[in-house]
Amino acid sequence: MAIEQLTRGQAWLQEVLKLMGIPASVTLDPQRQWLVIDTQDPPMVNALLGDQGTVLDALQYLANVNLNLHLPPEEQFPFTIELAGYRAKRQQELANLVSQVAAQVRSTGQEVAIPNLSAAERRQVHTLFQQYPDLETVSRGQEPERYLVVLPKTNTLS
Repeated sequence: MAIEQLTRGQAWLQEVLKLMGIPASVTLDPQRQWLVIDTQDPPMVNALLGDQGTVLDALQYLANVNLNLHLPPEEQFPFTIELAGYRAKRQQELANLVSQVAAQVRSTGQEVAIPNLSAAERRQVHTLFQQYPDLETVSRGQEPERYLVVLPKTNTLS
């Protein structure tokens, strides 16, 4: 079923890029189950990424909302859009950040805030922290100042 969803996402994203006047093709990465925008043109990559990936995040958000609209939860598919290695690089950065923060929380016993993450990155970091059974994550604040906090599981939230 994933390949069907990816193919549907590919057609949708290709049409969106066309409507935006962006001459780029969209390919599939079936192993990661990602949609990949194929362009190596630096100005185009910069325009599609935006500041800290905000444009790419917005495209990904639109893909997920539009392509999963009116589908029952069991049929919804998490679309990820890659561009010029940005997502892969960012995933590695987040994995490194999670390791560092986990070590800090474990050594100090104090909570650590992680600001400046998009909603999608906060979800990803929540998921990465599931490998640490002694730690937990919570989101605090309101958009656009929402942030993630990591704390030992023995702490209680006030």
